[in-house]
Amino acid sequence: MAERRLTGSGIGVHSFETEEGIEFAARMNVTYDCHCGHASTLPFSVEAEVPKMWPCRCGGLGVLRDLSGFQAPEGRKKRSHWDMVLERRTVADLELLLEERLTLLRERRLSANAAV
Repeated sequence: MAERRLTGSGIGVHSFETEEGIEFAARMNVTYDCHCGHASTLPFSVEAEVPKMWPCRCGGLGVLRDLSGFQAPEGRKKRSHWDMVLERRTVADLELLLEERLTLLRERRLSANAAV
């Protein structure tokens, strides 16, 4: 067992394989432009289906440079807190709840003033 030991070879660091006889896939560089002016160039296989949009580093969407006049689809509209409340309750229900809470607050204020 001691004869097969590789001392000082840095086994975890270096690979003993060579690139001899390996044919890499044909590649093409594709460029995406985002609305902030960023350009991202990515390598794709020649056989791959190239997507029309790619996420940009700024969080937006980059559009394939070769597409002229391509409009990126509108994302979902961001919902505000008010929009989410209106999905659960009607305006009439909200007015009723508001009136109930205001009545409770007024009663609490009157009882606090009477105690003083």
